[in-house]
Amino acid sequence: MHTPHLRSSRRTVLALIGASLVAGPAIATAPANAAAAAAATGLDDPAKKEIAMKLVSSAENSSLDWKAQYKYIEDIRDGRGYTAGIIGFCSGTHDMLDLVELYTRRKPGNALAAYLPALRRVDGTDSHQGLDPGYPDAWRRAAQDQAFKQAQNDERDRVYFNPAVQRGKADGIGTLGQFAYYDAIVMHGDGDDGTSFGGIRRRALDRAKPPARGGDEVTYLNAFLDARVWAMKQEEAHEDTSRVDTAQRVFLRNRNMNLDPPLDWKVYGDSFHIG
Repeated sequence: MHTPHLRSSRRTVLALIGASLVAGPAIATAPANAAAAAAATGLDDPAKKEIAMKLVSSAENSSLDWKAQYKYIEDIRDGRGYTAGIIGFCSGTHDMLDLVELYTRRKPGNALAAYLPALRRVDGTDSHQGLDPGYPDAWRRAAQDQAFKQAQNDERDRVYFNPAVQRGKADGIGTLGQFAYYDAIVMHGDGDDGTSFGGIRRRALDRAKPPARGGDEVTYLNAFLDARVWAMKQEEAHEDTSRVDTAQRVFLRNRNMNLDPPLDWKVYGDSFHIG
């Protein structure tokens, strides 16, 4: 059973930090990829990213098998039109349009390309005009194409995953905190209004300092999750806060700041385990 709880559209930036060190011959022989390896210390570590995908899928799709969701599409009657794919791209919130445009640039004439005019018309609404009855079937056909799967991966990273990790690192929070940011951006969007990620973060900063500003990580993350719960309760579709209360709070109470397995949590009454 699919139980996605989605959000609005969003944007962000990419930051890059580098350093160099000149020393004797022994230093000169150090591996060239040492800096890159050191940088992947958070949610962007491949093993941690896989855990993040499973955690989000447990809430969005009641399943840990996130790779089975490329073909998923339905209208969940949340005012955002069709919700589809591995992260819940929505026809009413611009991210689905961006995705299909990317796919069409990479593979013109694909199964979804003919629906681009309709997607542009319904963007920002819950309308299906021009999409019914064939769009869901076209989406499922496209999901058999590796190029479409890759486009979904790339847009997920550009719009949701990378911004969350970059902002989390800038705030000095570790893997769990970066995941809390990611899950919030997925649901609420990367905007600046009170119930978007930006508003949630501001509400948390009013109550606690992140480690980058000399604060305690656990205290700050508790403040962030409090702000997240408040934002969720502002919208009926998000009023079940178990993806925070019986998942992220559990990891935080256990001081599992690195999201190290085994992990046990519940979302919307369903129990999940990563060994």
